[in-house]
Amino acid sequence: MDTDTTAAGPRAHDPAGAGPAPEPLPLEGVTVVAVEQAVAAPFATRQLADLGARVVKVERIDGGDFARGYDTAAGGLASHFVWCNRGKESVALDLKDPRGLAVVRRLVADADVFVQNLAQGAAARLGLDAATLCAAHPRLVAVDISGYGPSGPYAHKRAYDMLVQCEAGLVSVTGTPELPVKAGIPAADIAAAMYAFSGVLAALVRRGVTGRGGPVEVSMLDALTEWMGHPLHHTMHGGAAPARTGLAHAVIAPYDAYPTADGGRVLLAVQNDREWRRLAEQVLGRPESGTDPAFATNAARVVHRERTDALVGRALGALGTDEALARLEAAGIACARLRDL
Repeated sequence: MDTDTTAAGPRAHDPAGAGPAPEPLPLEGVTVVAVEQAVAAPFATRQLADLGARVVKVERIDGGDFARGYDTAAGGLASHFVWCNRGKESVALDLKDPRGLAVVRRLVADADVFVQNLAQGAAARLGLDAATLCAAHPRLVAVDISGYGPSGPYAHKRAYDMLVQCEAGLVSVTGTPELPVKAGIPAADIAAAMYAFSGVLAALVRRGVTGRGGPVEVSMLDALTEWMGHPLHHTMHGGAAPARTGLAHAVIAPYDAYPTADGGRVLLAVQNDREWRRLAEQVLGRPESGTDPAFATNAARVVHRERTDALVGRALGALGTDEALARLEAAGIACARLRDL
């Protein structure tokens, strides 16, 4: 029987040990031109590069992508820049000089995908907006990434990640009851990047069927608002916004981090009442709590959150971290260790 000996080793049917040629990456042969900066567009095009596309990054002549200057933590380079720009080629061009703009247009003429996240209106003034480029190049997939969309009262506002997190309401549901906080990662940038990425893939599939590319439009606010769907529905239909609860969950209990005897913290998440009964019996040593009306349903446990957390906290606080995790795993309870970087 012909089988692989290891994923990386020689194949049993291949005496020379060379093995078959590796499969090409899904986007090999696709060329992407990106006039991009910061995080949203670079992170989108990095996904394309990871899948095998050739990505040509167009940068400013006066220092390049300004994310290069955020810090020097990554071996002298900026950590944001290293994260978002692996696998790309780069060229510095002055788009205000007709010669530099002509180079970009030549690159676009041979490209499959064009991506830009210039300040609102700048791409249109240069003739590099999606509508203009798609009219000139029907097979091109062209992506405009903006902060707040192409029109409306916020169209020309600066749209940095923290500001969009605030405008989309993410900060209002993140943090503690006393203190709202932004996400520790650039959530608005990442949301926009991933919708731009999926939009490009969908447009390339459509082009494979119809022969035509087309524009893709993504705004950071739209993308992050979509990610806010759960608290939005909770507020619209429940009448109140979810509370800020730190590491806890606003509408599920127990769902939090609990200290252990050796100074660690263990997180657990009970998703249904069957799991609560198993937790009560096998970890808390309180089988009667599994059917007690104060705790038997998630709704009851949320109402009695302090008592619920006290039950769990006492049990886990008597155990070391490893033992607590082992008991939770044995009981089939979702759990994790709170780690730092």
